[in-house]
Parts: sequence; structure tokens; C-alpha cells
Amino acid sequence: MKSFIVSLFSLFLFLVPVPYQNQWTIGIGIIAEALQTVFEDYLPPFMSLILVLSLIGSVITKLGLRNQYGWAVRSEFMKELFDVNWFWGTLRVTGAIFAIMTLFQFGPEFIWSDITGGTVLFELVPVLTTWFFIAGFLMPLLLRFGLMEFMGTVVRGLMRPLFKLPGRSSIDAMASWMGSGTVGALITTQQYESGYYTKREASVIATNFSVASIAFSLVVISFIGMDHMFLQFYITVIVAGFAAAIICPRIPPLSKKEEVYYEPAGKQISEEVPAGKSRLRWAAEKAVAKASEVKNVSSIVKNGVQNVLDIWFGLIPLVMGLGTIALVIAEFTPIFNILSYPLVPVLELARIPEAADAAPAMIVGFADMFLPAVIGSGIESELTRFVIAVLSMTQLVYMSEIGILLLRSRIPVSFLDLVIVFIQRTIITLPIIILMAHLFFF
Repeated sequence: MKSFIVSLFSLFLFLVPVPYQNQWTIGIGIIAEALQTVFEDYLPPFMSLILVLSLIGSVITKLGLRNQYGWAVRSEFMKELFDVNWFWGTLRVTGAIFAIMTLFQFGPEFIWSDITGGTVLFELVPVLTTWFFIAGFLMPLLLRFGLMEFMGTVVRGLMRPLFKLPGRSSIDAMASWMGSGTVGALITTQQYESGYYTKREASVIATNFSVASIAFSLVVISFIGMDHMFLQFYITVIVAGFAAAIICPRIPPLSKKEEVYYEPAGKQISEEVPAGKSRLRWAAEKAVAKASEVKNVSSIVKNGVQNVLDIWFGLIPLVMGLGTIALVIAEFTPIFNILSYPLVPVLELARIPEAADAAPAMIVGFADMFLPAVIGSGIESELTRFVIAVLSMTQLVYMSEIGILLLRSRIPVSFLDLVIVFIQRTIITLPIIILMAHLFFF
């Protein structure tokens, strides 16, 4: 009963779509949006304070660990939270400085303007803060009461041949699809670090299954002025994304990742059904066994609190720092325009109107998923805007959220891997998107 009731509750919270304010979302999305609405004016200064505390904690920890007579972190969790290397420490410094500059609007305007630091601190960070607060705190309900074991065993026969992945990865994909790609990526990192995915599987899931949610898709299609084409738009997203999810795991760099589990955890997964038992019965037994490991509520609460603190103090500073830098590069330098030159003749050959204006929008998504819609909204051709909007949904790898989360995690994905996967997904999905766009606009 413990496994069934909690799994049913977490299924509703994370995976079941419900209508809310004229759009579809999930339970944790409703709670997160409600919190964001209530604390809207307080979230930017509150998170700026968190970023400063993250920096101070890291400095104190470094000093304490270097001096045997100084203050030292005795809690293993707190040590992991604040004892970061100099690269991540530098990014915490950058994130804290950018947040303070943006909050009080001083220093170079290109750092704190509405289209760079202002976008990250006042639009992106509040969304991530509330979503990760709810998702991080409630995620133990999804992961520790047998739902992953049950679903993994039941759908293994579908996920393994199609995507070369364990069945439980379907939960990651559904959580992304119905709620948020970052929540899906967060689930993947936790599952990898708990010994349920190999290095290859975690890399594949994080870069191919952290799909944009239905709610975000509605935002993009509305912003680009094509609400009337949402059905065609989302059908194209599904078809192109499905093709990329089948092909990308079978080619380097993802196919070359090791089939090795995270060493400190070791292999903790078994989805094969023993002889003499039905798949459904074995799935239920696995779920019950997992739920029986939870002995008290305090361990669940502690796990949830640690998830939230890890994200707020560890991830949000990186989002503020790297996200702002990515937007500054996209908005104030010609780098993405230059990089997009080879795309122009390809788009012209594919009979895409306003190819020169569309090309930068097709690669700027590497910096942030919403940027293509911002750039593409000024293009007159509906066909071109349609292609840009769909491509931004299928590229998946963008540095302002997913990229930073993966680089900070223990999943063995490098920055170069992310660049290559982004290019691969663009090459795979763009022809499909163009073909379907011509079909819909013929």
C-alpha cells in the first residue's frame, strides 16, 4: 500500500497532464507557478542573496580546509556543496557579481540589461527557483517508492530496442514532456549517481530525452505568433525529436560512452524478468521491495531538502553566470551570425524564405532555448517562423539551463560533447522539419 499510494501520488504530481489557466501542465507545475506568483517580487533579491551566500560558503570552506586550525566542514553534504574546484568557484563568483549588478543596475549595461542579465535574473531564475524547489523536495516520492522500478520493468521491451535504454528512462522523458526539461535532466543525474544508468545511458537520456514541455511549447508558438498552427507544430516536434532520439544514441560521441555504472554506487538496476514470473508481477515485486527500503519520513524530508539546497547553492549561480555570458555573446557580438553563414545556402536550397535572417536563429538556441523565438518573431514568413520554432524545441542542448546542469553533474558529458550533440540534432531534425513545414504550408 505504501508503494502504491505514494507512487500514484507522485505519478499525478510529475507525469499526469492537467488543465491549468488555459494550458496543460502537471501538479508540481501548478504549485511552482502559484509560488512564483505569490513571491514574484521577492525571488530575484532572495536568489541574489543565495548566490552571495553560495560564494561566501565556498570561500570559508576553502579557507577552513586549507588551515587545520580553521573552520572546517564536517558534514559530508555541506562539504560537497561548498568545497568546489577553482573553475566552479570562479563561476560562483561570476554568478553572484552578475546577480548584484543586475539587481541594482550598476556597472556595464550589457551585463544587466533586460536582454541579458535581466532576462536571467528576473525571468529564468525565478522559474528555476520555484520549479526546482517543488521538484527537488518532492522528487524522493517519485524515485524511492517503486514507481521507477515498476515502469522500468513494464516498458523495458519498448525502450531497449528503440533507444538502447532501460525502461525507467521513460519516466525521465515523461517528466520532461509534461513538466520541464530541467526536471527530467535532474531526475537523470540522480538516477545515474544512484547506480541505475550507465555512463552511456545517462549521457543519452540527458541529451535526448530532456524534451521541452507542452507548456513551454505553447509559450514559444504564441510568442512567435502562430498559435493557430500548434497542432501541426507539435506533431512536427514529436516526429523530428523521435528520429533524433533513435539516431543520436547510435553514433559518436554518445555511442562511445562507457557501459559502466557510477563507481561509488555500482549497478543497482535489474529489469530482466526471472523465469516463471509474469512481467507485471515482477514489476510489482520490484516496486514493493524498493518502497520497503524507506523506513521513516525524516529520510525523505532530508533527501528533499538536500536536493533543493544543492540546486539553489550549486546550480543557480552557474545559470546566472554562464546564462548571462551566453546571452551577452548572442546579443552583443556577431559570433552566432558568423557561425550561421554555412546554413544560409542550405536554407535557400530548401526554399526557406528570409534565409539570411533565419540562419542565426537556428544556432543561437545553443545559448538559450527561447532566443530563437525572440529572433524569429521579427521574420515575416510564417513558414520560416514555423521551422525556427520547431527546431528550437528539438535541439534540446542549451547552455542556460540543461547544459550547465549536465556540466555540473557527474554524468560524463563534456562541453565539446554538448556542442557535437547540438549540431547532430540540428542536422538530423532540420530536413524533417523543413519537409513537414512545406507539407503544412503547401
